[in-house]
Amino acid sequence: MNDRLPHEKGFHVSWDQMHRDARALAWRLDGKGPDDGAWKAVVGITRGGLVPAMIVARELDIRIVDTISVKSYNHQSQTEAKVLKAPQAEMMGDGTGILVVDDLVDSGKTLELVRKLYPKAHFATVYAKPSGKPQVDTYITEVSQDTWIFFPWDMALQYVQPFRGTD
Repeated sequence: MNDRLPHEKGFHVSWDQMHRDARALAWRLDGKGPDDGAWKAVVGITRGGLVPAMIVARELDIRIVDTISVKSYNHQSQTEAKVLKAPQAEMMGDGTGILVVDDLVDSGKTLELVRKLYPKAHFATVYAKPSGKPQVDTYITEVSQDTWIFFPWDMALQYVQPFRGTD
């Protein structure tokens, strides 16, 4: 019998793992932009998309980086997605040549909202859950819908009791 709460089915991502996975995302996106394989800019979805967006921009030598702030979580519960800060409008256009990066697509509500604003952008995430996969064009790792991903910026190093036994 499983006595764990849904959020306790965790997938813990270290800083090293995030770096490796974001680099893998960059490699997958390399040469896939519409302008002779190049991307015009990277837009990171704040806050979780900032780290992978920076790594992707570095690996692909993209110097134009902007952000879009979308709020769709309130602690651990999902809410209706809304844009708090949009990227530079003249750069974005309809999204052609723009690479939008986030850490995770969960329900897909965040990416659905951003895709409506920039329908021709390319959407890439490091991790994807089944419900959100239709909203993402490129991702690295799929995790089950009931898994809670613990990102390195959400954690602190501390002692944890063993699952079985304390001797």
